[in-house]
Amino acid sequence: MAGNLRLHELRSRIFRNTRTVRVWLPPDYDGLGRTRYPVLYLNDGQNLFDPSTAFAGVDWGVGATAERLINADKVPPMIIVGIDNTGKDRVREYIPYRSQDPRVLGPRGKRYPEFLLREVMPMIEKYYSVAKGPEHTGLGGSSLGGLITLYTQLASPGVFGRLLIESPSLWVANRRILEECRNFRDWPYRIYLGMGTQEVGNPAKDERVVNDVQELQSILLSAKLGKARLKVVVQEGGLHNEATWGTRFAEALSFLFGA
Repeated sequence: MAGNLRLHELRSRIFRNTRTVRVWLPPDYDGLGRTRYPVLYLNDGQNLFDPSTAFAGVDWGVGATAERLINADKVPPMIIVGIDNTGKDRVREYIPYRSQDPRVLGPRGKRYPEFLLREVMPMIEKYYSVAKGPEHTGLGGSSLGGLITLYTQLASPGVFGRLLIESPSLWVANRRILEECRNFRDWPYRIYLGMGTQEVGNPAKDERVVNDVQELQSILLSAKLGKARLKVVVQEGGLHNEATWGTRFAEALSFLFGA
């Protein structure tokens, strides 16, 4: 873990539960308000900074990667906020649609954008020197965390100007998110979309999830997002885990927040 990581306990009235919010501050962070920093909010916060809290003991290495890119002037000094999932309620909070899948009972994801806008972001803006506006604000996640990132953009356009979407679970509710994306036009400044070719471990299913991402890519290209605004990476041999997402994080962060 690199940089200055601070932990906050957030009691949510919207979800009626408590979770940890992890705030990574850049080197030489000025807490006096003289400098305002862009912010990237990321889901599954416990998997980002510390292997001791990460799933399977491997984290993304977000702090070390961000610090390296900042020191190399590849991205500006910025704040990265990791929003923990709540374990047993993760699936329900990250899925916005009802489904006949028995794993998706009582989805609560339609409230996740409200949770971000009314509870998480105000807390961060209260305690830290945050630059406001979509051009300074990003959102990201992987797997179901990528799905809820995409859904949040559809539900709350104009809030997040940079999206990091890794291995999104586009299959949920018979790929309903793709249909909703077809009719959406208010896309952010930049979107990074990543996927591996061996995420499921079954050749037919691996091909299907890659096809889903390529379909999303086609939708975004049809919405006039060119190379300056959209970067899609299909990593040969890439898996569905934190180690793989961590290897792509430098590229993603550089594209989203670089010059």
